[in-house]
Order: sequence, then C-alpha cells, then structure tokens
Amino acid sequence: MRARGARSLVLVAASGIAGLAALAAGETGSKPSEPDWHMNATIIEACSCPMFCTCYFNPEPAAHGEHDHFCRFNNAFKVNKGHYGTVKLDGAKFWVAGDLGAEFDDGEMDWAVLTFDKSLTKEQRDAIGAILGHLYPVRWKSFRTAEGVVDTWKFDADKAVATLDGGRTAEVRLARQAASASAPGPTVIQNLKYWGAPRNDGFVLMPNEIEAYRAGDRPFEFEGTNGFTITFDIGSKDVAQAKAGR
Repeated sequence: MRARGARSLVLVAASGIAGLAALAAGETGSKPSEPDWHMNATIIEACSCPMFCTCYFNPEPAAHGEHDHFCRFNNAFKVNKGHYGTVKLDGAKFWVAGDLGAEFDDGEMDWAVLTFDKSLTKEQRDAIGAILGHLYPVRWKSFRTAEGVVDTWKFDADKAVATLDGGRTAEVRLARQAASASAPGPTVIQNLKYWGAPRNDGFVLMPNEIEAYRAGDRPFEFEGTNGFTITFDIGSKDVAQAKAGR
C-alpha cells in the first residue's frame, strides 16, 4: 500500500501533521522535540491492488468492480536495528492493517490499526508510534492500536510468511512467481520511494497467495493480488534535513 508518490507526502508533511503517532495521542501536531532516533526495518507487505500496487502512480487505488476503489493492506514489520533515544527497538515486531480509501490526493486515508506484539514494552510502543508518524505522514479518518502476537515472520528469495495470532487476526503469504529465462531471479523495483523513508533496498515483488485481516468490523481477504518485501531506513537526522530543506 502506498499513498501517491511525492505529491501526497509533501502535501501532508508540510501541514505539520504527525500522522499515526498524532492520531494515537489525539494530537494535531508534532511534539516540540524528539530524541535522536533511527529505524531500519523489513516489511512483509500485501494489499488488494493488482500487481504492482497502482497507488504508487495514481491519486486513487485500483477499482474493484466498476466504481469501488480501495487499497486494503497488511504490513508486517520486523525491526532489524533501531532506537528512540535510549529505547532499543532491535527485533521488535508489529503490524499495520487498514484501507487507504477511495482516493487520497488530499493526504487523508480511510482507517488503520497498529497492532503491537505483546512482548513490546510501553516505551517501545510509544517509540514505534512516534517513528511511524514520520514513515507514514498522513491523516487517518479512523485509527486505533491493538495488542497481539506476531508469531510467524519469515522470508527468503522465494516466499514470505507473516501471521498475527496464528492467522486468526491477520495473515500474509507471498510467493515469487516461477523463474523464467527473462526473469531468473526475484524482480526488484529500485529508485521508487517508500512513503517517508529516504532509503530502501528495493521492492522485492511476490504476489500474495493470501492477505487477510480478520478482526473487528471491517475484515477482508484477498488472493493473488499485490505483495512485496522491502527494507527501509529512516532516522531523526533525515527528518531534520527535510524540514531544513522546506
């Protein structure tokens, strides 16, 4: 899932909205100051759009039927290395599921649920929420947090699997398409920005066998649609430089 390229990101960031963290706290702006922070994490990601997610190049998601546009997504995170001040985030796992809605050219998305793995402390949860506000600098019509267990999270060059509460709450399974003479290895999209992160190692494309969110009053399930893994890198110095540039 992805809001429209640079235009939406610049529009929302310029308005001073802190995104996920702000909505979770009921705020409308960034905190006065933040500690030094950094996150390098990998996401196993899937959404309802066809391969590859059209949201990266359009102001609205793909159509499902004649008029119904939406991008319903599951993003399963594992932090490779990270900190927020003195709070260590290495190995932390969490999950973001939701729907970007019918259109998002104004930087407002439909809904999202941020689920923390039960192993995370309050300090780690607060840190993750603050950082995600910079990674996804958008407004949500509805946003809430939850707690669960990210009990499966693994990937290699051919497949990726993530489950939340054993798949009872959410599940993502990706599988690389069979190799051919024209594409003997994984297909990787380079030089495409991932939301607010200034660096990533490329979108490693793997269509999903299933991507499902089964909790709450807005469950969904899709098969054979968009999927990829990606490792991104972002830190407080990047945010400071971006603000200075504006």
